[in-house]
Amino acid sequence: MPCTDKHSRARAPWPARATAAALALGMAWLLVGCSSRALAPAPAAIVPPPAAAGSPGAAGTVPAPASRPVALPAPPAPRNRLELEVQFAQRLVQAHPDGTYLTRAPDRLMAIPVLEIELNADGSVRRIEVLRHPSTGDEATRLAIAAVRRAAPYGDVSRLPRPWKVVETFLFNDEMRFKPRILDLQ
Repeated sequence: MPCTDKHSRARAPWPARATAAALALGMAWLLVGCSSRALAPAPAAIVPPPAAAGSPGAAGTVPAPASRPVALPAPPAPRNRLELEVQFAQRLVQAHPDGTYLTRAPDRLMAIPVLEIELNADGSVRRIEVLRHPSTGDEATRLAIAAVRRAAPYGDVSRLPRPWKVVETFLFNDEMRFKPRILDLQ
């Protein structure tokens, strides 16, 4: 008899097949769980400024977010640290109208990168340090870094006490649009 003959094989009743499948799935899950090792948190990464156009490695360093470029007016000088943080977040949203959202953040977020941005006295970006990488990959981190660079400068901070740093948490939804967390706290 050929192997494909359906009538020659006896089939176990449905509850027995379901039990066998559940046991096999449970054993596979147990084996996977036992063989995986705990992952150590990734160390903070310092992101160098983008290479100048025409220099080696300039192409493809950080992709631009999927939003149209917006020309922003010169920002006012912030009077204190809180004003700097709020102005920073508002400027990010203004510079990326197609890549941000302002509604309530969803209960389940796609990615949550955290960046520490150090500014120069004129409000330009000196360096960006990634404090938290999302577990979903680096795409959200790259989008957040590119967004910070495109929204600069952030106003003259020379009258504020040093260090001139802003730590921002980017709340990415399922559409890969972000919202600066400081705007949720206002």
